[in-house]
Amino acid sequence: MFKKVLSLCLAVLMVAAISVSMVSCDNSNADFKLGVILLHDEASTYDLNFIEAVNRAAEELGLSEDQVIFKKNIPESNDCYEAAADLVDAGCDVIFADSFGHETYLLKAAKEFTDVEFCHATGTYAHTEKLDNYHNAFASIYEGRFLAGVAAGMKLNEMIESGKITADQAKIGYVGAFTYAEVISGYTSFFLGARYICPSVTMDVQFTGSWYDELEEKNAANALMDRGCVLISQHADSMGAPTACEERNVPNISYNGSTVASCPNTFIVSSKIDWTPYFVYICEQAKAGKAIDLDWTGTISTNSVVLAEVNTKAAAAGTQAKIDEIKAQLVAGTLHVFDTDTFTVNGAKLTSYLADVDTDDAFTPDTEAIKDGYFSESEFRSAPYFDLRIDGITLINEKY
Repeated sequence: MFKKVLSLCLAVLMVAAISVSMVSCDNSNADFKLGVILLHDEASTYDLNFIEAVNRAAEELGLSEDQVIFKKNIPESNDCYEAAADLVDAGCDVIFADSFGHETYLLKAAKEFTDVEFCHATGTYAHTEKLDNYHNAFASIYEGRFLAGVAAGMKLNEMIESGKITADQAKIGYVGAFTYAEVISGYTSFFLGARYICPSVTMDVQFTGSWYDELEEKNAANALMDRGCVLISQHADSMGAPTACEERNVPNISYNGSTVASCPNTFIVSSKIDWTPYFVYICEQAKAGKAIDLDWTGTISTNSVVLAEVNTKAAAAGTQAKIDEIKAQLVAGTLHVFDTDTFTVNGAKLTSYLADVDTDDAFTPDTEAIKDGYFSESEFRSAPYFDLRIDGITLINEKY
């Protein structure tokens, strides 16, 4: 009888322990909060991409709406610090900011609120500051842009073969925000992808001086088309350039998401960073009390670099198959975007180049970036540092 009572008591205690453990786990999840600071709102393709990724991650993690707090339209000023401080007061365990210019203000908050994890997209200071609670993240988006460039090259070849243009008229126009390494890396990788398929291609780049200015981006796209550009791409965040292309029936490759709904006749494909894996990662690490990488780089293999569905109405035949073929080579490491055999600078092949990786106020070059015959983007820091002006690309203006 004693043994039966003892067994019953032990069983009750085990059930109670499991219940307590489950309650503890649920409470841990219920107490967790993620704060997100955005430069703009849903109208920006760039910020919308983050919003959608946060929502996907929240669903995967089982976070409720009140556990995710957005701060939208936060400029690159001390307003970012104030937004971060508000999120700390709201009980956020992890705070993320999405714009390059947010970094110094988010870093200021990280140094003050040391019990909170601060994560920042596109920034450069985490690997030099080495704070336990401050982190940078980016992805090898240059590979996605290269693949989008492959789609552009396929379209240019189709236009040449059909007699719509001649080979020497295969000129791309590119609308860029600022003359920063991030944008230079992006337009160069896109151009190299296009030239991989269409060897005669050239490219003009016009900068707007803003990440989001619909009128300026549309004007820039129109100006590029007036200069003879027969296909347009962009690294700017509004619908300005895609809209201009749809109005003039010029093929377009956008960024951060498909524009096929608004531009069904001209949209070909787009590349983007899918931030969902990173948001899941930082939340899971924080909830488990584990360290978050100081400087995290997403890749094609982590599903962080993705392309939208190809619009067969505008794309050349065989585009998806060619993208799949080249993507496999990138993943296998048999093809490198910035292979130094595929470009020159002032007519010469590069064998050495010091890049500004450990950023200081003077942007002093400090790291040898040419390795094994290619420029090693993303290897030494997550944020882009490719800032070379290669032959075949003409900058119409510059904006800093």
